[in-house]
Amino acid sequence: MARLVYLTICSLDGYVERDGHFEWAAPDEQVHAFVNERERAAGTHLYGRRMYETMVAWETMDVADEPPVMREYAEIWRAADKVVFSRTLGEVRSARTRLEREFDPAAIEELKRSAEAELTVGGPGLAAEAMRAGLVDEVAVILVPVLVGGGTPAFSADLRLDLELLEQRRFDNGMAYLRYGVAQG
Repeated sequence: MARLVYLTICSLDGYVERDGHFEWAAPDEQVHAFVNERERAAGTHLYGRRMYETMVAWETMDVADEPPVMREYAEIWRAADKVVFSRTLGEVRSARTRLEREFDPAAIEELKRSAEAELTVGGPGLAAEAMRAGLVDEVAVILVPVLVGGGTPAFSADLRLDLELLEQRRFDNGMAYLRYGVAQG
């Protein structure tokens, strides 16, 4: 069975964006290369509407003059399947993407059973739904050494999960990667 991983980049005080801004979370080349390796393992990305609307830029972004890590990420993103969960999005604007109007835990469980590569869930709202349903196997966080004082939290305040540290890594720019397994039982 494939694992479902919630991977997020957030401020040290736990936010993924503030007032629509997240430039403070932009990875440098070392972190971007690491993210590329993590994302290469994913065959399918599950997105909520807002996260999809942010990420879909990779579908058509002209990366010809960008650094190699950005060109590589665009290839990785375009090659993966995407499932967008939204009641309001009119249509998807990327290849290998399907739109689902409702989050169905049983369908995600079946997707995990049939997938040949890991799945990721992107966006804190959808991730919280998946965590509440007991579908998330790992939580991976890249912490940015900045305090933003508010915004969209990476984790829902009404959620409790017991986690086991599986991996940690410090980057030269002060960012830190923490990967946790979700305790079963």
